[in-house]
Amino acid sequence: MDTRRLRPEVEKGRSAELLRRLRGLSLVFCLSALYSCRRRGETSFSQDRSVHCCSQVEAVSFILLLITFFFSLVFVFFWGQAKNDYNDFDWFNFGHMGFWFSWSLLLLAIAVGLFIYMSMLVLLAVCLLVERQKLFLHWSHKVGLLVTLLFSVVATAVLSALWSQEWTTLLLSFQITAPFLHVSGVLLMTSLAWPVALYFFCLRTPARRAAILSVYLTLLSALYLLPLAFHSPCLRDRATLPPPPALFGHRGAPMLAPENTMMSFQKAVETGSDGLETDVTISWDGVPFLMHDQTLRRTTNVQQVFPDRTNSEAADFTWEELQNLDAGSWFLNDDPFGSVGSLGSSERVEVANQSVCSLLDFLQLAARTGQLVIFDLYRPPKGHPYRDSWIHQILEVIQIQSSIPSAQVLWLPSHLRPLVQQMDPDLQQTTGSLLSPEQIQENNIVRLNLHYRHMSASLVSNYSALNVSTNLYVVSEPWIYSLAWCSGVHSVTTNAPHLLHTLKRPLFLMTGHADIQRSYSDVLESSSAPFGMDAVSMATETNQIKNQDGVLRF
Repeated sequence: MDTRRLRPEVEKGRSAELLRRLRGLSLVFCLSALYSCRRRGETSFSQDRSVHCCSQVEAVSFILLLITFFFSLVFVFFWGQAKNDYNDFDWFNFGHMGFWFSWSLLLLAIAVGLFIYMSMLVLLAVCLLVERQKLFLHWSHKVGLLVTLLFSVVATAVLSALWSQEWTTLLLSFQITAPFLHVSGVLLMTSLAWPVALYFFCLRTPARRAAILSVYLTLLSALYLLPLAFHSPCLRDRATLPPPPALFGHRGAPMLAPENTMMSFQKAVETGSDGLETDVTISWDGVPFLMHDQTLRRTTNVQQVFPDRTNSEAADFTWEELQNLDAGSWFLNDDPFGSVGSLGSSERVEVANQSVCSLLDFLQLAARTGQLVIFDLYRPPKGHPYRDSWIHQILEVIQIQSSIPSAQVLWLPSHLRPLVQQMDPDLQQTTGSLLSPEQIQENNIVRLNLHYRHMSASLVSNYSALNVSTNLYVVSEPWIYSLAWCSGVHSVTTNAPHLLHTLKRPLFLMTGHADIQRSYSDVLESSSAPFGMDAVSMATETNQIKNQDGVLRF
């Protein structure tokens, strides 16, 4: 055999192998430089495949990095699921700081940024460990790590102290997000299998090998057993799905117009609301008007018109004084929901011309449009001329001044309820408390008005058996509305009637095999439906060819 012919091929193979190694070295140098923040000449690189990952100090840094990553992930998920209540968070801060700012979105942006930063460091560390390289976390990254850990822990602790109920929202969200979190967790653990295996075989100490293997297998086993704990009212066939909850516009449609103004309520009616919710205060001269806050500072220009009375209670103003206030321009300036950009020029002019709305005008609008109404009623402060006759003032507007039928009014105030029933038995008695069956019957209660965190399919079912419907407030996120829909809730109070009205089915509805078959058939039919056939017509024809078992036959 002529070795001279083989030599070029051998040299070519060696060159290719050398090139592959150089490319691998460049990648490792890049990863190490990003993790250690060192220049190429300063970057430590080892070709010893049995080398230990790092010193004890760096091992502690890596463990702290994993802990920080976990806490930042928890906080991002926690605050992300609290989006439904961002407006309440900003309103709380306004009450303490005196100016409006979207602190909730700022907090979310910081949390997401720090989480991405920690994720990149963890990814770099894992890649270096796969290449059996020593870890040298740069001091600047260590400072960032400590800052992120401190931010995540302190923010979680403060929010838990002030809004501990948000953890209930987080638990509710698991009824929707658990399957997706589970799949993500399984994919993550599967992707880590190869790096863990490589690191396992490069370890020389049996104890460390046992520790790595036991931790990985424990987490993997927990993930595979987790679905046994899944429970969600949205795990059902569409055939058993209750009707969608009716929508009550919370102070109207506050994402589209200034809250508690005529424009806001008109927007709510136009976007498909079935009812209207508001807050009622009584002026110094006895005129019931709409105002949520105790003062006029947030939603009017009282500081410009009455600079000496900026912090005075709203009930201390006469109706004539209230009519001199601008109740709309604040919406354009503060943009509380980040929705002002969607308004046209004519709508902006209309917003700027809004004034404080009276209860009478509100009820007349509801009477004309057939809307149900529900309102919180604030008792005037001590020394107010109508402090003891406030209930009578409201009933006078409903029964005498307005044309709304009493049956359209959901009477929520519990004060003097027996007297109210005696004076107007047609009012729909509504309570904000969880009452016993005896109390329900005694007070002639026909509807519950509860915070959405009380949501429970069994609770709704139990009260429905007593002929009591359930309304939840304030539900603005589609996932919470979907959960309420699956739970059989009858109505919700919302800041976003224009968004929820467009939902044709609950999000994340987890159906059975037969229902999936029906859904697939509906898609096939809709794709070949003739022009001009709407969704209702197609659904009607689809139902006509179903058998009694509810399954489409091809």
